[in-house]
Formats: sequence, C-alpha cells, structure tokens
Amino acid sequence: MSYIKGLKCRECGREYPKEALFVCEYCFGSLEVTYDYAKIKETLTRETILSRPKNLWRYRELLPIEGEPTDGFHSGFTPLVRAKNLGKALGVSKLYVKDDSVSHPTLSFKDRVVAVALSRAKEFGFSTVACASTGNLANSVASQAAKAGLKSYIFIPADLEMGKVIGTLIYAPNLVAVEGNYDEVNRLCSEIASKYKWAFVNINIRPYYAEGSKTYGFEIAEQLGWNTPDHIIVPCAGGSLITKIWKSFKEFYELGLISKPKTKVYAAQATGCAPIVNTIKEKAEIIKPIKPKTIAKSLAIGNPADGYYAMATVAESKGWGESVTDEEIVKGIKLLAETEGIFTETAGGVTVAVAKKLIEQGIIPKNESIVISVTGNGLKTQEAVQDKIGKPIQIKPTLKSFEERVKL
Repeated sequence: MSYIKGLKCRECGREYPKEALFVCEYCFGSLEVTYDYAKIKETLTRETILSRPKNLWRYRELLPIEGEPTDGFHSGFTPLVRAKNLGKALGVSKLYVKDDSVSHPTLSFKDRVVAVALSRAKEFGFSTVACASTGNLANSVASQAAKAGLKSYIFIPADLEMGKVIGTLIYAPNLVAVEGNYDEVNRLCSEIASKYKWAFVNINIRPYYAEGSKTYGFEIAEQLGWNTPDHIIVPCAGGSLITKIWKSFKEFYELGLISKPKTKVYAAQATGCAPIVNTIKEKAEIIKPIKPKTIAKSLAIGNPADGYYAMATVAESKGWGESVTDEEIVKGIKLLAETEGIFTETAGGVTVAVAKKLIEQGIIPKNESIVISVTGNGLKTQEAVQDKIGKPIQIKPTLKSFEERVKL
C-alpha cells in the first residue's frame, strides 16, 4: 500500500500529483512529498518497526515509494556509538556519534537517499539514472545503479579527491568530470535533465530522493530508546540532510512514536564554504552564494538549494550554526580517530570540530545529550590528512634494530 498523497510546493503550498516533478510551475518553489499520516498511524508502531529487518526500509510507510522496495536492503541502521572517550576529551557526559562511515555499500549516508531514489525511479519506468555530485553521491549512484542493472551518468567537479573518483569508476558508470565547481556542475546537469529523459536523483527525482535522509533521524530516535537527543550537529552542503533529520523527529512525534522533540539542531560548515552558517550568524534572510575554498569538498556547495530551509530548521529548533577552518577540520578528523577509532572524511571532521567549538563557547551544555553526525568514511579523503599524521618507524628485521628505533 502507498501512503504518498502527492507533492506540495514548500513555498506557496500548491499541490501536485506524485510524478517526476521537482519545482512549482507557479512560484518556482521546491516540491516535497506529502503523506497520509492518519493511515500510517494505523499501521506503523514501535513493535512493527522492531519486527522488521535492520535496514532503512523498516520505516517503509514514511518513505516515498508505492510498491515494494527494490534497492538498499543492506543500507541503513548504522551504529549510534556512545562516544565516551571523545566525550571525555570534550568535557561532556552524554556524547554519541551516528556513524554512517560504515554505511553499505559505499560508506556514506548517500546510500540511504540513493536506495530510495532508485526504487522510485524504477517505479516511474526510468532505465537511466544520473546525478551531480561532490563525491559521495557519485559513489553511491554508480554502485547501486550497477547492482540494479541501470545505466548511469555521473557528473563531478574535475578536481575531486582521487579516492572518490576511483570509488566511482570501479562500477563502470559514464563518469563526466566538469571543469568547474559543484554549482557549475549542477547548473549544467539542470540543462541536461531538461533534454534527456533520465532520472536525475538530485533534480527531477529530488523530492523522493531527499526523503531517504529521514532514516538517519529515525534510527537515532529508535537507538536512543525512542527519544531524541538534546543537541545534534549536522554537516551542511546543499542543506537537505539537516531539514530531513528535523522532519523525521517531527513525523515520529506526529505518529505517537516519541514524545515532543526538544532537540536543538546545529548547522556545521567549513569556513571556506559557509553560506548557510554565515547567513545564520548575520541574522539575514537571503543567502549570498560564495565560491568554495576548503578541503571539505563534500560540503563545497556555494549556492545551497535547501539553504533557506536549513536555516528555518535551525531557527525552529532554537539551534545555531558554526564553521571551522581547514586546520580545525583535520584536528577534528584526528581527534575522532584517536579517541573512538572512527576514521571520518572531512565532513565528519567539520562536525567534530564544530561540536568542540560549540561546547567550548557554552552554547551546548556539558551535561545534556549530544549527537555528532558522521556521514562518510575517511578512506575517501586521505589527501586531507596524509601530511598531518606522521610516518611509520622504519626498522631492519632484527630485534636490535627494533629496540634501537622504537622507544619502549
């Protein structure tokens, strides 16, 4: 049974049928999926969720497909780690890391959104999928399209980290490296999407694709014993993830699965590309696009599509925004690895470093529950830390050499 009612403009509220649409033809606002929550409430209980396989489809009724899911049966339900060592280093008592660095199959939270997007694209009858990406989405679309037997076209900035390029090419997609930043890649893809009948997951399938991010929030609430944290730090690129985590908490509350969320949501960005955070701090309403310059390339979107809604989420939840330098990002990556044994990519370095800064500023109290969002694996962005982690101790294959070189 389908619980999708249709699509609705986030600006003017005009309703649309549940088709491959993404923008309002009247006000050009973005479209969002709407659901029949009354019907869902009759079906979806805690017991129902707990009885299902531990993947993202355990929340099936709140995801935008009409038939049975066809992709992502091993995606989702990643660990919520009680980070006691990192908490001690930061001086807090109830710290958690939601760790999508081990997400199946390509080690980032994008596996969630792509599983939903591909299931929906196949329902629409598409045989070719495509995307504009800063890396993680490229990996996931290439991987899951290969498994699903779909043709794929993937567009990336030409200066992307080699780990992400290799992590896409291995699946043999049509990979196109564009000489420009992500915003230029995205503009090009919008032109291509208007000409070719492909399922662009973050363009014409975007309303459905974005809903997959809600599962990150659903899992946090379930893993905390059907509670939401007092504080959550979320990395912002286009701004969609932070809005969908907040939406997930509100949906669980509307369905009676949790008590009213009191979570404060914090936007985290790199100083070299912080259009959302800058606007929050300036208490402005209009986001000024900027040209990205940061090692956090997965967050390097200077003109965020959902930036306004990300700011609205922060304001509604009474959260805040903060940015960190490239040097602080590297320190954040190393701190998480050295305390919790988790190797995150640059976006995770951003959230760890922002959490540290917010705690030091007294914005986040030290005795309340905190979740740091880790959305990707550090093996993808090794260039960021390769010159900052020392070198191995080289010895000859003798005990004497070992004892001379290694100070016990």
